[in-house]
Amino acid sequence: MFAYRHAFHAGNHADVMKHITLIATLDLLQKKESPLVVIDTHAGAGLYALKSPLVRDKAEWSSGLGKLWGKDQEAATPVLVNRYLELIRKFNKSGRLTHTPGSPLIIQECLRPDDRLRAFEMHPSDIGPLQLSIKGSPRQVKAERKDGFQQLRALLPPAARRGLVLIDPPYEMRDDYKHVITALREGLDRFATGVYLLWYPIIGRFQVERLLRQISTLPIKTVLHATLTVRGPLSDGLGLQGSGMVVINPPFGLKAALEDTLPYLAKTLGQDNRAKSSVREAESPAALKTALGVKTQAPLTSSQKR
Repeated sequence: MFAYRHAFHAGNHADVMKHITLIATLDLLQKKESPLVVIDTHAGAGLYALKSPLVRDKAEWSSGLGKLWGKDQEAATPVLVNRYLELIRKFNKSGRLTHTPGSPLIIQECLRPDDRLRAFEMHPSDIGPLQLSIKGSPRQVKAERKDGFQQLRALLPPAARRGLVLIDPPYEMRDDYKHVITALREGLDRFATGVYLLWYPIIGRFQVERLLRQISTLPIKTVLHATLTVRGPLSDGLGLQGSGMVVINPPFGLKAALEDTLPYLAKTLGQDNRAKSSVREAESPAALKTALGVKTQAPLTSSQKR
């Protein structure tokens, strides 16, 4: 259960995709003055030193954040990438890239005085560093060793009636896909107007296609589906090719912001000629499957049904 460590992948292209979408969503939601509650279901360790053994061994950041570092000095860099790098620089005061923040620290940097963050992490080796890296009063920001999926039942709807939920499990366990659908279904039942950000990997697993198909059956009014693919599949069809973000109830302006940004990321972070990006939005139940890229369903094998 605790084999996965996000430190292995800190700062990689999937982190870039997730964090840029998160920042854009937060900035747009904060155009309204009323307080916002943000829930991070799988918060990780908070801050990652790029020279630490867990991060250094795979050094995935070098093909993600590392390729963007310094690009904020270039005229062609999109506004949203500049905004992302501005936040990253707050954790690298020397001007050299030595650390990369996880989603809870990025969220915390974006909070206004009346906004709140609740962050959850179950890994026994990550919860301590997370709690140490979190700053501010416990009233505004709180990190706990609890199951983020289960905590949604207790926290939704938030008292402020405005909320953003970030769901990004590791998907190392088959049950993670099921838990995502359960969390979204229960979350929408309790808090239909909330904004839900779901990250998922683009990999050669049937569970990914099934996840998107199941999302298309949920009672959703508006959805945005963005993808960033940095390479094609390996010869065996496996390996992380990119990642996607499903945004339920996206704020106005998010589609335009990502359309302006993701082609640049595909070009800058792309590893072969199959790198690409997409942004699609649906405002009716009939258009959901198209926006989510759901194909005509083939019969499931006995192993897929489990």
